[in-house]
Amino acid sequence: MSPIKFPQMVRVRQRLYASPLTDVKGAVAAALGSCPEIRKAGKGARIALAVGSRGIDAIDRITAACAAFFKRIGCSPFIVPAMGSHGGATPEGQEKILAGLGITAAAIGVPVRSDMATAAVGRLSCGMNIFVAREALDADLIFPVNRIKPHTKYIGDIESGLAKMLAVGLGKADGAREIHRFAVVTRTFDVIRQAAEQIIATGRVLGGLAILEDGRGRISRVEALPAAGLIEEEKKLLAEAYRNMARIPFDNVDLLVVDRIGKDISGIGMDSNVTGRHRDITGDFFTAPHARRIFVRDLSPASDGNANGIGLADFTTTRLVNAIDRKKTLVNALAAISPEKAAIPVAFDSDREAIVAAAQSCGLVSPESARIIRIQDTRHLETLAVSRVFEKEILEIEGLSLDGTWAEMAFDEQGNLINGCE
Repeated sequence: MSPIKFPQMVRVRQRLYASPLTDVKGAVAAALGSCPEIRKAGKGARIALAVGSRGIDAIDRITAACAAFFKRIGCSPFIVPAMGSHGGATPEGQEKILAGLGITAAAIGVPVRSDMATAAVGRLSCGMNIFVAREALDADLIFPVNRIKPHTKYIGDIESGLAKMLAVGLGKADGAREIHRFAVVTRTFDVIRQAAEQIIATGRVLGGLAILEDGRGRISRVEALPAAGLIEEEKKLLAEAYRNMARIPFDNVDLLVVDRIGKDISGIGMDSNVTGRHRDITGDFFTAPHARRIFVRDLSPASDGNANGIGLADFTTTRLVNAIDRKKTLVNALAAISPEKAAIPVAFDSDREAIVAAAQSCGLVSPESARIIRIQDTRHLETLAVSRVFEKEILEIEGLSLDGTWAEMAFDEQGNLINGCE
């Protein structure tokens, strides 16, 4: 056993932006009802509700409220999974993801059409084909429902939201591969905005429902956007999402311990806007909290074996590796032109071994003074555990407070961490 003496840790609570919606159904109905362009959808119109992003609070209730609204005004809505290559790029896999979100034909009261076939509806000047699911094109109108948030892979005035769902999510596996391929060729993800603009220009998009979250990952606001002006309004909402998002409140970290990653947490398992680390053929970045080493302990059960993003860690556990569905992970990573995200880091049988290796590989002179932070995952940052060296900073940073007493790192008989940071 290593002679390394680990630093004392304490749980810290940070005050995050909190503004949860109390009446999700009512808020969705009010947002849709207040948009004249959306209310004008003709009676009998077949509406393709594009949904599918994971990790969105109450997405089943939001989807049900959208379906109920369109039925109430005389339309015939149905659901089309809009998640690119997720679910192993199969109809069954995508339906299973939706079912895991509580979105089924029985629960929502409308059909779910999950065929993976697509058709090209346009072509960008760079040569990129624009694909859209045939099921969506068979409808009279398309209506995406998605969260507006910072993307994990690139920075722009349009990142993750309605435009991306139109261009990538509704493009199924064909669209996801094409978009990512040309992002590499053109060295920019602006192709997403351009593709979304062309899809909107077909006249087939009614509008979309934008979802904003508070710092705790709860719905804070929903806004109905008409097709005309959707892109410009989404830019404004993205700026708001950046202001509201939760972050790790410290910098210059020696070791970041992440209890779990998963597709239900982030598109790349752990949000790079939180970890500050990303590497990709389209560009790398290394920002706050500037973690020198990242250790990921487990894969979320809700990720269903998809460990995309594990390649952004330095160390992991054999139990996480054993939980990986290689096919799902590789399909997702390759469709995103990011094989490095599926690369398995050095794995150990216990947390203790991994932490020792991480500490030793940091070149620390005194491991007892290591700047260690432990988080549950990158979606839940209200509480985190930090090492003793942060004691002074906790007192200096507004919104932070101790939520416990200093104590040695605790391990069970198998050498795995206990006393989590939830």
